Amino acid sequence: MKLIIAIVQPEELPDIKEELLKRKIYKFTVSSAKGQGKEIPVQEVYRGISHEISLLTKIRLEIAVNDDYVDNAVEAITVVAKKPDNKGRGKIFVLPIEQCIRIRTDEKGPEAIG
Repeated sequence: MKLIIAIVQPEELPDIKEELLKRKIYKFTVSSAKGQGKEIPVQEVYRGISHEISLLTKIRLEIAVNDDYVDNAVEAITVVAKKPDNKGRGKIFVLPIEQCIRIRTDEKGPEAIG
C-alpha cells in the first residue's frame, strides 16, 4: 500500500481527475495548498500598494492505493502535468502506508483501501 501525494498547478486538476477516473482510480482527496518552489516571487498591486507574493496557490492531491495501482496513478498525473517548456510543474511523492483501516467495517490493509 502506498500514499501518493502530488503538488500540482490548480488549472491541471480537472484533467488529472479525468485521467485518474479513466484508469479506474476513484478515491482521492484534493486540498488547496500554498507553497514556494523555484518560481520567482510575484509582484501584485492592491489598492496602490505593491506586495510580494512568495507563496503561490497549488493543489495537493492525495491518493492511497494498493501497490498494483501506483504506476498507473503516477502516470495519470504526469501525463497531464508534464509540459516540456514550463518550470514549476509540481512534485509527486510516493510513501509507504503502514496500516489502513476502514472505520465503518473495521477492514484492514489492502481490502480497506479498496
